[in-house]
Parts: sequence; C-alpha cells; structure tokens
Amino acid sequence: MSRPAGGYSGAVDGGGASALRRLDEIDVRKASVGPMDNDAYLLTCRRSGEQLLVDAAADPDRLLALVREGSGSARLAHVVTTHRHHDHLGALAAVVAVTGAPALAGEADAEAVAAAADVPVGALAHGDLVAVGHAQLEVVALRGHTPGSIALAYREPASVEEPDAVAGRVHLFTGDSLFPGGPGRTTSAESFATLMDDLTSRVFDRFDDATWVYPGHGADTTLGAERPHLAQWRARGW
Repeated sequence: MSRPAGGYSGAVDGGGASALRRLDEIDVRKASVGPMDNDAYLLTCRRSGEQLLVDAAADPDRLLALVREGSGSARLAHVVTTHRHHDHLGALAAVVAVTGAPALAGEADAEAVAAAADVPVGALAHGDLVAVGHAQLEVVALRGHTPGSIALAYREPASVEEPDAVAGRVHLFTGDSLFPGGPGRTTSAESFATLMDDLTSRVFDRFDDATWVYPGHGADTTLGAERPHLAQWRARGW
C-alpha cells in the first residue's frame, strides 16, 4: 500500500495521538481508544466546521478531545455506529450527552445499539446519504459481521488541490466488515457467505483499487491491496 503524499499512514498507537489526513473538502482524524484498540474517526467539513464521529467506541474524554481537535467548540452533527458490538459503542451515551449529536446506525442494528447505549438511534438504510457540512457519505450495508453492519463511503471531488487528495478517490469506513487480510468475524457459514457477497457486489465491484479503507481496528489498507485475495478468503471460509 502506497503512503499518501501528505504523510498519513493510517497507523495510530492505542491511547496515543491522533493521525490527521487533510483532503480538499474534509479532514479525517483517526484515534485508537479502549482496551481493544478500536479505531474512531472524526470527519470535519473544512468549509462549515460540521463534524461526524464514526464509532464512539470507548474513552469518552479522549473522543471529546478528538472532537475538539476538529472544532474548538466541540461541534458534532452526528455519531455513526458501524455495528452493534459493545466495543464500538461504549462511549456513545457520554458523547451524545455532552455534544447533543444524534446517533445513527444501520437499520438492522439500530434497536440493539439504542438499547445498549440507552440513547435514541436513527436507522440508516443501504444507499442513504449522511451529510457532513458540504460533503456527503453514502451508507453501504455489509451484512454478516452483524445483521446491520454498515460502511460509509466518501468520494473526493473531481478536482482537488491538497497534496493528500486524489480526484474521485473513495474513502471507505468499514467498521469490522473489512480489514487488511480479510472480512470481519462471522458466526456461521451463512453469515460469512452474506458478508462476502456484499463485499464483492457493494464494495469491490463498485470501487476501484485506489479506494482507501479505514477499518474498526488496526492499520488502514486499500482495495487494491486486498482485491487479489478475494477468492482465497472465500476458499478458507473466514
């Protein structure tokens, strides 16, 4: 995987400093939080200052500090939870209480997320759009890791000026549905097949090799780095 021109590598240390990636429309900040080294992502619209947090996983103080890195006023328009597992929503109640930001999750996981965090959660369907100021993220349902797992896809504008930007490139926030080296854990052959089918038709068949993948744990990757291994993943069954 090639490193972007701006120096962002996608590697962050648990409990350490966040990594910043500056694109033309948005800034992406990545931080690792909690005992399971969950990746949380803050997206900040550079024109409006509006912000979205992907996975309020743990350590609310650290996440609120991350929000303030993007906006000194701690403005937060949405918190999106990629799936219902507790390690991805442990700080959701606290972040919502402090910021007042609406919580969102995939429609098949929204009720479970709401019950676990004891906050109202809006449901996102495959193909929905979530605005972050002047930018938009597309919801990509990736069923299998959980029934309502989702990814968020942001496409850079056709013309870019920032050195870390690439015209038309997609940035995909995948939660635990796609990692370097394969799909996320599933609990049955049926759920594995469903996840692989969704990854194939909704991700690899749609987006090109330059697409940057931001997973729920660990380092980033690209679709180009992972595409040659799709058949291998299916054959091994995980």
